[in-house]
Amino acid sequence: MKHKKIFGISTLLFAASFLVACSSDDSNTAESSADSGADTYIIGTDTTFAPFEFENDNGDFVGIDIDLLAAIAEDQGFEYELRTLGFNASVTALEAGQVDGVIAGMSITDDRSKKYDFSDAYYQSATGVGVNPTSGITSLEDLEGEQVVAKTGTEGSVYAESIKDEYGFTVKYVEDSSTMYQDVLTGNSAAAFEDFAVIQYEITRGMGLEVIHESEGASEYAFATMKDKQPELVEMFNAGLKNLRDSGKYDEILAEYLGE
Repeated sequence: MKHKKIFGISTLLFAASFLVACSSDDSNTAESSADSGADTYIIGTDTTFAPFEFENDNGDFVGIDIDLLAAIAEDQGFEYELRTLGFNASVTALEAGQVDGVIAGMSITDDRSKKYDFSDAYYQSATGVGVNPTSGITSLEDLEGEQVVAKTGTEGSVYAESIKDEYGFTVKYVEDSSTMYQDVLTGNSAAAFEDFAVIQYEITRGMGLEVIHESEGASEYAFATMKDKQPELVEMFNAGLKNLRDSGKYDEILAEYLGE
């Protein structure tokens, strides 16, 4: 079936109704649009994860994920409605049947692959460790006895947990990137663990942190659906992504946010 693309952004009202639905004892109250026979896929995304999804100075919701999804949907001819729920809420909505897919800088992991069907990777990113330049912290060794901050459910949090015992720090969790950065800038935490492309983008915009370390391993970002629920959507995403790479459109989208 061929569809045109529809671009929509959820409101706080949807987020509130979603939380109510998830807390209900009736597990059948929530249906994704595809499950209910509708022609429009509902896609969950993060609220602030620049340069992948964020609100620009004009108040428009933009980013690498947003532009890639729009271009792929246009290339493959399907409709979608975008819901800006936050990363954790988007994943929860996916598992509850509230959305059909998630695109939110979501890393492919072994544990996630047991529950979700992932598309081909559309980006690779290491983890960057950012500090306040006035803190005197210049290496991971300087974090001994300190608290660091990471966003819940991200690759940055996984990396922080994997080295916390080696370097002797504790990890605090927050729900969004802006809160994480503020926590470091105000001195509540010594360092932020964030995807390198994301923290580097914010630094170029004058966010105020500096990166003292970049992890050696790179995580792969991909589009996700529940296991065996939307195979046609994953296939269309992969086909569209390949076409964008072949045509040069993929490189144009990345260059718009990351430079040449």
